Amino acid sequence: MSTDNLRAIELLSRTPYGRVSASRRALPFTTVTRHLVLDGRLVLRLHRGYGYHQALDGSVVAYEADNVNSGERDTWSVQFTGTSRVAEPASAERALFGRTPLLADGAPFDPVFLRVEPEFVTLHCLSEVPAAHCAYSA
Repeated sequence: MSTDNLRAIELLSRTPYGRVSASRRALPFTTVTRHLVLDGRLVLRLHRGYGYHQALDGSVVAYEADNVNSGERDTWSVQFTGTSRVAEPASAERALFGRTPLLADGAPFDPVFLRVEPEFVTLHCLSEVPAAHCAYSA
């Protein structure tokens, strides 16, 4: 595995959530997921009630996580692209995810898991990022 790929995996381990994107009936969608990096693969946990896992199973997906809103001066973004499969992690792996959210859009959170076998790993870094200021107020 290349040095950039190893660095990307290390950075993903620093943040628990990211976004998975794919298409559903030829339309793109993105949803927030919890992730773990296990043996060089991503394992994702998302809410079964959304039905996204059905579109993601067997599909090529893009998974992205970053530290852009961390306030750090050096930011990074990691993207994994690969095939996703619904999977049932071992109990020890499942425990690594920690506590599940209580609700998803008002419904009890029902976890479903996916494994992503990465085919492409991309790492982008920005240095000396200026502090962001909100251009409007609510």
